[in-house]
Amino acid sequence: MAKAIRFHKTGGPEVLVLEDVQVGDPGPGQARVRNHAAGLNYIDTYQRSGMYKMELPSGLGQEGAGVVEAVGSGVTNVKAGDRVAYATTPVGAYSDVRLMPAERLVKLPEAIPFEQGAAMMLKGMTAEYLLRRVYKVKAGDTIVFHAAAGGVGLIACQWAKAIGATVIGTVGSDEKAALAKAHGCEHPIVYTRENFTARVKEITGGKGVPVVYDSVGKDTFMGSLDCLQPFGLLAVFGASSGAVPPFDLNLLQQKGSLFLTRPTLVTYNAKAEALAESAKALFDMVTSRKVKIEVNQRYPLKDAAQAHRDLEARKTTGSTILLP
Repeated sequence: MAKAIRFHKTGGPEVLVLEDVQVGDPGPGQARVRNHAAGLNYIDTYQRSGMYKMELPSGLGQEGAGVVEAVGSGVTNVKAGDRVAYATTPVGAYSDVRLMPAERLVKLPEAIPFEQGAAMMLKGMTAEYLLRRVYKVKAGDTIVFHAAAGGVGLIACQWAKAIGATVIGTVGSDEKAALAKAHGCEHPIVYTRENFTARVKEITGGKGVPVVYDSVGKDTFMGSLDCLQPFGLLAVFGASSGAVPPFDLNLLQQKGSLFLTRPTLVTYNAKAEALAESAKALFDMVTSRKVKIEVNQRYPLKDAAQAHRDLEARKTTGSTILLP
């Protein structure tokens, strides 16, 4: 029997339980993967809490890395023995063995360890589509990235700096400010004691920025809009402080004919070609050392509930993994 974290009702971290699960042979188009590590992401807490609806009971986790044990009929992109990584639905990465749609797997370069692979796929491809497709960041741009010391933030800061952009990032403490600065965030703002909107205007000489990347949601939404220059884009890609409440659409017109999007990695990487291109761009950045992936927290799989508590209490920085 395999081991997996599952939940039978939504709620706090305590609903997560380690269970024995039956994992059979892969069917057509499937691969059986033995996970070496799984990534922890904020979306996992949304699903566990009920913010994002799930069919219950359910597994959890969208990001992992491991080795293919077997493949079903019709699978040609991977074979038994391949090192692979993934960041996609269906959920179930919090496990030691699982079945996956083979088309959602990418081969993990030998130069990238499993732990690093599991820690970077969802966060790294999120940074990729935000910086290269939602808004194409250019050399000379100044951008705002909330939660700059988080898993996506640390990758995005390095990536944007490599492009030649200037990053203004919000963080919750001086320690996180130092961490973000060390990873390419030129102007960290400690939002607990500074008005980030006023600081952005000060840093940009009153002009504002062309794009704000916001994974915080409710607490930062209005301030994020006020950081934008005319025709600027606000990309809300998460809601760690809660969902953005309904607002008057006329605000976008009043604040400068602004654009607003709520993108997801699932949509941007829905096609196999997009997934392959996104993963290749990430692997290239990591193997060239332009982006360094640091695993700052490790938890045994059985301690997934504690990992969730620490993540939601903002006790973690960078990437966190679960080890089967």
